[in-house]
Amino acid sequence: MPADRVTVSLDDDTAAALADLTDRTGEGQSEVIRRALTFYAANFDAASTDSGPNLAAYHRMLSGGEHVLLDIDFLHCFLDHVTDANGDPDPEFAAAADTVSDYHAREYADRFDNVGDLLEWLSFCGFLSVRSTEGDTYHVVFPSAELRWFMTRFIERSVRDLPFELDVEQSVSKVLITERRPT
Repeated sequence: MPADRVTVSLDDDTAAALADLTDRTGEGQSEVIRRALTFYAANFDAASTDSGPNLAAYHRMLSGGEHVLLDIDFLHCFLDHVTDANGDPDPEFAAAADTVSDYHAREYADRFDNVGDLLEWLSFCGFLSVRSTEGDTYHVVFPSAELRWFMTRFIERSVRDLPFELDVEQSVSKVLITERRPT
């Protein structure tokens, strides 16, 4: 039996959440609260809105049903099979990928106001990392050349309805993406 006792005041939303969890789990309130605190402590960094990827963003991305978790090695395998020996994509694959990018362009028009927010969103997928920023310029790193090609093409097409344009400069290991607002 736990020795420490804590009295907690619950607002209406928290009381409803506790009642829902006790109903769903069949556990008592104390056990549900102990498990919730243990889970929160173990996942504090991921759940924190101040540091890096967080559970709310992952939940928002995955709960809609159109996104899935994908092992990055599977993605590399897939991209290896839709590109030729020179790294050029199969034209049918490129056309299909462009169709997906065009769909996202319409979706992103209501979601993002700047490229920084878009890049942060895409980094949750594991496709890229933003290493540093200088004003409106972002140093974006990809795990492979194939993924750099694929995601750079996706980013360029998917921002077409946003209130800015991009300047993209590719180097061997990264891409510099600069947001430029029309004057």
